[in-house]
This record gives sequence, C-alpha cells and structure tokens, in this order.
Amino acid sequence: MKRIHKAAVLGAGTMGARIAAHFGNAGVPCLLLDVPPTNVAAARLEAVIKSKPAALFDPSFAQLVTVGNFDDDLSSLAQVDWIVEAVVEDLSIKRALLTRVEAVRKQGTIITTNTSGLPVSKIAEGFSEEFRRSWFGTHFFNPPRYMRLVEIIPAPDTDGNLVDAVAWFCDVRLGKGVVFAKDTPNFIANRIGVFSLLNIMRLMQQMDLSIEEVDALTGPIIGWPRSATFRTLDLVGLDVLGHVARNTFSAEQPAGPATCDPLPDFYKEMLQRRWLGDKTGGGFYKKVRTGSGEDEILALDWKTLEYHPSNKPKFSVLELAKNIENLRERVRTVLFPNASRGESAHLKRPKESEFLWRMLSDLWIYSVALVPEAADSIVEMDRAMRLGFNWELGPFELWDTAGVENTVARFSPEQRQSENVQKVLASGQKSWYGDDPNATSGRAYFDFASASYKPEHLPPGTLTVTVLKRRNGVVASNASASLVDMGDGVGCIEFHSKMNLLGGDIVSLLAQTLVPQGNGNGIGSSFDAFVIGNDAANFSAGANLVMLLLSAQGEEWDEIDLMVRQFQAMTQAIKFSPKPVVIAPFGLTLGGGCEMSLHAAVRQPHAELYTGLVEAGVGLLPAGGGCKEMLLRAIASASGSHGTTRAGQSNAVLINSVELLDAMKRAFETIAMAKVSTSAVHARSLGFVSDSDEITMNRERVLSDAKACALSLLRTGYEPPAECNDIPAPGENILATLKLGAYLMHEGGYITEYEMKLAGKIAEVLCGGNITPGSAISEQYMLDLEREAFKSLCGERKTQERIQHTLKTGKPLRN
Repeated sequence: MKRIHKAAVLGAGTMGARIAAHFGNAGVPCLLLDVPPTNVAAARLEAVIKSKPAALFDPSFAQLVTVGNFDDDLSSLAQVDWIVEAVVEDLSIKRALLTRVEAVRKQGTIITTNTSGLPVSKIAEGFSEEFRRSWFGTHFFNPPRYMRLVEIIPAPDTDGNLVDAVAWFCDVRLGKGVVFAKDTPNFIANRIGVFSLLNIMRLMQQMDLSIEEVDALTGPIIGWPRSATFRTLDLVGLDVLGHVARNTFSAEQPAGPATCDPLPDFYKEMLQRRWLGDKTGGGFYKKVRTGSGEDEILALDWKTLEYHPSNKPKFSVLELAKNIENLRERVRTVLFPNASRGESAHLKRPKESEFLWRMLSDLWIYSVALVPEAADSIVEMDRAMRLGFNWELGPFELWDTAGVENTVARFSPEQRQSENVQKVLASGQKSWYGDDPNATSGRAYFDFASASYKPEHLPPGTLTVTVLKRRNGVVASNASASLVDMGDGVGCIEFHSKMNLLGGDIVSLLAQTLVPQGNGNGIGSSFDAFVIGNDAANFSAGANLVMLLLSAQGEEWDEIDLMVRQFQAMTQAIKFSPKPVVIAPFGLTLGGGCEMSLHAAVRQPHAELYTGLVEAGVGLLPAGGGCKEMLLRAIASASGSHGTTRAGQSNAVLINSVELLDAMKRAFETIAMAKVSTSAVHARSLGFVSDSDEITMNRERVLSDAKACALSLLRTGYEPPAECNDIPAPGENILATLKLGAYLMHEGGYITEYEMKLAGKIAEVLCGGNITPGSAISEQYMLDLEREAFKSLCGERKTQERIQHTLKTGKPLRN
C-alpha cells in the first residue's frame, strides 16, 4: 500500500485551509497553496488558527502547514504524496489549475478533488492515463476536524490500490468514517440531506407550521441533532444549501417518486437580503441584546419575514415521547400515537405525527430509489447520513424502527410502486437489516442485486459495544452498566445511563467486577484485563447531582459520606486492580468521569476529548480521588517524572521548590477554574492524559485500540502500583501562595467572595492541608481530606443553589 508522508492542498478557502489544518492535527506536513501573493494563503491559515470552534488540536500544529502560491511554489508538489484540490467550484478553473499541476507532479502522486457536486470524472477528462489512474474524489465535510464523514468517489480509470491507500489514511490517520459513493450529483449525504431539507420546507408551508415547530419535530425526538433543521442551516449558511441544491436539481430530477419543490420563495428572499445565518448575524434565528442587557433569541416568521421572540412549541405527542430513552420506541410513539387504540381504525393523527409521517415516508422512498445509482448498498447510505449529518440512525435503520411492513401498508399507491420496496417484500423479508453472528458487524443487510441478506463487515480494527453484544452477549448488567466479553480474555465495562451519569448502579458493577471476591468467583473473574468504554455520544457527563442535591437539602450527611466513600473505593479499585484497567474516554468526560480516567493504568482517548474536573462549577471540589491524582502528577512533574508518580518521601529532596510551586499552581488553576480540554492533546497539557497515553484519531477504533493496549499490558507482565503512603505534602507555604492568589482575584473583582472560599478549600486539599512542607502523607489521607471538604461544601446554601441552577439550565451559576 502506498504510504502518505506529506500532503498538499490547493485552495486556501474555508474548506481547503481547514483540510490542511487537519493534516497538521494528524502530524502530517502539508503544503497549502492559493493564488498569489503568498500572504493570501497565510492570512487564511491565520484565520483558521484563530477560528472557533478550533480547527487545530493545538495552535502549535499550524507549524506543520507551509503556505505558498500557485505561481512560485507549484513545483513543490513534486515532493508530496497526496494532492487535494479544493479551489472554487468552477469546472474551467479546476481544469486549468490541474493542467499546471500535471506538469510538475511526480508520477504515482495521488491527486483528488474535494468537489461537493461537480462530476469527478469530468474534471479530469482528457488528462493523461497515468494522471487519471491517480485521480478520484475525496469529499470532506465542513468543518473537517469535527465532521467524521469523507466520501471517496472513484473515477472509471482510478487505480484501486491508491483508493485503498487514501481510505486507510483517512480512517486511521485523519479519523474519518469512509463511505464509497458513486459519481452522481452531490454523491450520497448531501443528496439525501438536501432533499430532506427542501422537503421539510415544502411540508412546513403546506401544513402551516412555524420555524420553531419544525425544529422541535426534526431534532433529538427522531435521533437528529439538537440543531434540527433551521438552526443547522443558520450554522452551515443558507447560501451553502442554495449552492448544493442547485448542483442536485439543475441536473435531471433525482430518481424516485418523491419530489420536492426547488428553494421556496421566502428562502430566495432571505438569500437576496443576505440573511445567511450566523455568519451574517441572523437567518432563521438571531440573537439580540434586550434593554436589560440580556440576550434574547428571535425566530423568523417565514410568511412575513419578521422576527419575534422564539417560542417553545407545545405538542402532546412530543410531551409523551420526550421521556422515552429508547430511540426506536420514541420514533414509533411519535409516528403512530394511536397504535395502542388501533392505528388500523384510521384515527386522525395529531398534526405533528402527520408531519413526521409525510416527511419520513418521503425520505425513505427517495433514499431507496438511490440504490444502486448513488451507492452500492443501503449500508453506505445509512453510514453517510450518520457520519455526515450526525443522525443517530440512517434512513434505512430509521425505517426498520418504524417497521417496513407496517409503513408500506400505510404508503400511498404511488409510493408502493417503488421497485426496491417491492423487492424486499417479494423476498419475504420484513426489515432492511437482520442479525448475522458470522458478520463482523453482527448483522446482515438486504442486498437489492441478489434480493437476499448479505453480511455487513466492518473495517478491521473498528469495534463497538453494540457489535460485541450482538456477537458475545452480556456477562452481567444492571440498569446503568453492563459487563461485555470483548474476546481474548478482555472484558468491557459499558455505561448506559442517561448521559452516562455516574450513580450507584455504575459504582456497584465496577466494584463487583474489579474487586476480587472472597471465593475468587466474582463476575469479572473470567477476564484477565478490562476496558471501560461505551458507544454513547459522550463517555460520561459526571456524577448524578440529583441524588446529591436531595441528600444535601435533607441534611443527610451520613448518606453523602457513604456515597463519596463508595465512589472513592471504586476509583481506587480501578487504580489498584491486579488486572490492568484501560479507560477509553471520548467526548465529554467530566467530573467523576475524569476522576475515573485519572486512576486507570492507561488511557486510550479519542482525539476529540473534552475532559475536566468541573466540580468547582457547582461549588464543589473533586472528591473521587481527583485532587489526589492531580497532586501526584504535580509532584511527578516537578521531580522530572511525567508518568503517574509512585515516588515516596525519599524523593522529596529531589523536587525543586520553584518547579513544585509552578506545577501546583497549574493543578490548582485547572481544578479551581474547572478547565475543560478542547482536545486530547490539550488534555495532555492539563495533566489529564499522560505523555505515554496513545491518542486514537478515529472514534470507531477507540475500543479496539484500548483492547490492544490492555493485551499489551498483559504481555509485558502488568503489575499494579503500590499504594503510596509517603507523598511529600506541599504544605503550608504553597497553600499560602495559592490562597493569596485567590484573594487577589477577589480583590480585583474577578471572583466572588464565595468563589474565594471555594478556592481556599481546593487549595487546602490539594496541598495536603496546612502542614509542614514535605510531611509524609498517604493516598488515603488525601481521600479523607477530599471527602470532608466535599461534605462541608454540600452544606453551603450557595453550593445547593449552584447545583439547582446547573440541573435546570445545564450551565454553572456565578454568585
């Protein structure tokens, strides 16, 4: 397989500059070229460095991107292995530039286009045979760092080996989910996505719904992002949809009986007025500052094009479904609310259910007509929409949720004429997917060519808990956690509570699994190592604050003491387990989730890791060993050891007092300011990820890499750390310095009096108390300090107010 060591991107626009930045994230040197002079590309790269959300894992990664221009630096393309063309979507401009590129690139250099709609084969028409062998499409989604999909579109003459090389690189090095698409208008994801967006607007007008009502119906209730329809358009830009829609509908009307109008008149008027969304200050929504100085969100009335205060729609079906955790049950509830009363009785559906039925049935008929025109199978279609539009389920998976036989019975006669729908029904099958223990995914899909099920195989090295459950079943479980067999003697501990909040069930299962039982036959006894990970959107949002608040308000201090002791015992079990425990954190890994991660033998984080000890945000401090572990890391840093310290008091004399003070300041600020990492690379600088921890770029490979890490620990003869009983306490001198810093922040008006008090508590625990510097303290001593300080803060009225505010709004409160 061809190896890619250096890349180049042609075009430093919004996409090109961000693709180059993501090559930098992967540690790959990249040349970024644009029109002369060179400062054009340089200015755009500088804008990317400053962009929010950040395009780079760390600003220093920009050093891997070298800027230049097409006149002076095109010859440098001879030094790269992969060239990505990302100039303006104009066929003549692309072909003129590629003619110049062909003259300087070395043979065998891969060259691809990031076009979002132009025919890939037509762009390279008439070029040399060698050029065409190296030519195909690689369609990244914006922003490239965060959007996981890349569509690969081979051209007729493309060398399959080069496609394989780019697919592997995009998967493993860039962290992308690769989907192979046909060279058809807008490929897969944009084609389905644009149809859906335009169809939603058509139905909105037809059924007289508001912007807010449509967004309430096209978000999490059906497994789509919270930004739903119109908030998503504001984020992406209304002009972008207009451009992509023209690519689709200027060509022949897409296949399938479901049709939709072109851009509606109100949308065209918004484009004319330059109401393009967030980038122009307003689109379907806009934020304004009220007379009282508070922000207010206004929503657009599409009929009058006037703004009004945004309203939360009231739909009875949504109220019924919003507390249903299982997506499949939720979708069936909103589509068929009369099912319990006999849907066949033709009871009139509520307006919201009728809208969703029309919208989804049109989507299903449109999607099924695109196989095999746009993709070879339904698997690519579903995967493209999950990765490219952040849907929890692709169109066919969503269709299975509603029931193929059930929905076809409700289709209009025209919809039932779909050739592919007739194929699945004629085969006697009643779903698009079925179980298949011989498939690496654990399931099979309906293949139209053979009119039968075919096994769905995953790329080697990708793994999910869902697949493990299909293949191996569940060893043990409760309402919030499960133990699943990963094979090769490795067990996976999965969380599945709401937002993976940490409560008694999770603590209990972890303790039962990791703590050796008296008879040696605990539920984890058959495993040699463990991975803690899951398939959710986030690893864990932290501890469940509801029970804590209720106990604090009831002054049940013994109950709080027991809760904290049990949580501490669980994190200690992770750290001192005789069998290695590897934690695979990703997404939000906050509070108690971060504390768990700190105690693992090794962490195998996803690159997109947003982790932190955020307890200060609700007026508390880390009490599950988080302060203890940050102290140990500060001491290790000051003594020149950057792993998890096991140093005793004898090493205290080796610690430079200035370096220790600096390390303690960093740890104190990290906890007191509730800092959260913006990436796994940033988490490493905050002390949450060790230098030796490997970072996985692809979310779908995190569990597999974590398992490989656990097996590696076993092969090298893993021994758990010994509990440290002679930690050199920073003590009173550093404590005084940290408290002085908090006092000066208060005097300067940066923090409140209560926040100064909270900072003092954090400093006391982190320094081991107001004791003589260098005094030997134990890990258990630190846990006791954490627990007592935590309980005292729970009794504060302002802490309880902060917890209440956070539970209600999801945001911390400043007193």
